[in-house]
Amino acid sequence: MPELHLHNSRTRRKERFEPADPSHVRMYVCGPTVYDLAHVGNARPAVVYDVLARLLRQLYPKVTYVRNLTDVDDKINARAAEMGIPIAELTAQTTNDYHTDVAALGVLPPDVEPTATGHIPEMIAIIQRLIASGHAYAAEGHVLFAVGSFANYGKLSGRSADELLAGARVDVAPYKRDAGDFVLWKPSSPELPGWDSPWGRGRPGWHIECSAMSWKHLGETFDIHGGGTDLIFPHHENEAAQSLCAFPGSQFARYWVHNGMLLVDGVKMSKSLGNFTTMRDALRRASGEILRFLLLRTHYRATPDFSDTAINEAKKELDRFYRALERCPDAGGNSEASAVPDQVMEALCDDLNTPLALSAMHALADAALTGDAAAAAGLQASGRLLGFLTQTPDSWFRGEADDSNAIEAAIQERLAARKARDFARADAIRSDLTARGILLEDGPGGTTWRRASQ
Repeated sequence: MPELHLHNSRTRRKERFEPADPSHVRMYVCGPTVYDLAHVGNARPAVVYDVLARLLRQLYPKVTYVRNLTDVDDKINARAAEMGIPIAELTAQTTNDYHTDVAALGVLPPDVEPTATGHIPEMIAIIQRLIASGHAYAAEGHVLFAVGSFANYGKLSGRSADELLAGARVDVAPYKRDAGDFVLWKPSSPELPGWDSPWGRGRPGWHIECSAMSWKHLGETFDIHGGGTDLIFPHHENEAAQSLCAFPGSQFARYWVHNGMLLVDGVKMSKSLGNFTTMRDALRRASGEILRFLLLRTHYRATPDFSDTAINEAKKELDRFYRALERCPDAGGNSEASAVPDQVMEALCDDLNTPLALSAMHALADAALTGDAAAAAGLQASGRLLGFLTQTPDSWFRGEADDSNAIEAAIQERLAARKARDFARADAIRSDLTARGILLEDGPGGTTWRRASQ
C-alpha cells in the first residue's frame, strides 16, 4: 500500500502523513453554520473530506471523523428574527436540509457530528484555563483572548502583525487591551440565546466552539484539521492559538489541510457576494453523482469554476465510465471485494490527487471498453472509493422512470415500421423519443436506449 502524503498548511509543504497513533487516525473538519441552505461552495469541503475519510479507512484500521455543526451564531440569530421563527426551529430545519443535500452528493455521515450548543461546558472549561494561565481576560461581560500572550500567533496563516490586524476586521472596543484580541465569550440580551457562566449569561464566540468540540471528541492532540482556505484566518489561526495555550505541550492539529474555494466566473462563490447556487438548485440541474464528480475533477487545493459547461463535461466522463462497465456486465459482481488498482491508490495518496486518479480510471475504462473484465472491476472499485459509479449502467442511462414500458413499446413500433419499410414513421418515432430526451442506439444485438441527461 502506498504511503499517504498531504500538503500541510502549517509548514506550507507536502509531507508524509504519520498519525500519532497508527491504530486510530483522528480528523476534525469545520462543518456548516446552519442558518440557510448550503451552496455548492459549501459542498466542496463536504465532498473533499468525505473522500479523505474514505481513503484513510482504506489505509488504517480505525478512523474517527468529526464534522461539527455551528448552531449558535449571530447569523443564525439574525436569520431567525428575519423569518419570525424560533432559532431552534431554524437550526433544526437547516440541519435537515444540509444532511439531505450532502447525502445526494454521496457524502457519508461523519463518525461524530457535534453541535456547538451541546458543548457549552467544554467551552467554559477551556476559557477558564486560558484566564488562569494569563492568555485571556474578562472585561465588561466579555472574555477575550490576549493575542500578545502567544508568541506563535500568525504562524499558521503566515501573516505579519500588521497583516493580522488589518485582516481580522475586528471591532476596536474600549474594553479590549489590544485591538487584535478576539472574543471567547460575550453577553447575551434576553431575546438572544444564552447560558449561565462565571462571567454572566452569555454565548460563545465562534472560534472557541471548534476548540471545545475537537477536544471533547478527539483529545488535546489529533491528526488532521480540515476546512476551506477562507477559514485559515482568522478562524483556524484563533483555534490553534487558544487550544495550544489551553493545553500546554499539546500539538492541537498535527496536519492542517485546506481546500480551495469554488469560483463563479473567477470569483469565490459566497453568500455575501450573492453569486452562489444552492445545492438544492444545483441538484435540479444535475444529479448528485454528476455534481460530486465535477467537484473531484479538480485538485482539492485548486479553485475550479462552477458552470453548465463543467456540469456537461462531468456528465460525459461519467457516461464513458458507465459505458465501460456496461461492456463487462459480469465484472461488477465482485466489485465490493475488488482491490482499488495501484495507480489509483498512488494518485490519491499523493495529496489526494483526484484528477490523476480519474486519469488512471480513464485508462481502466479504455481497457474495459475492449472487454477487459479485470479492468472494469478495478474501475468500479475505484469509483466506489471516490463515491460514484454506485448505479448499474442500465439505471444510469435509462433511469427508473415509470415510462420505461411506453419507451419499449415505441421502440417495438419503430422496429415494425422499419420492417414494413415505413421509414418516415420509424424516423418520426425516433425524433419523438429524442425530443423527450431518449436516445436510441442501433447495433447488431438490436436497439437499446438511454436518457440524454440525468
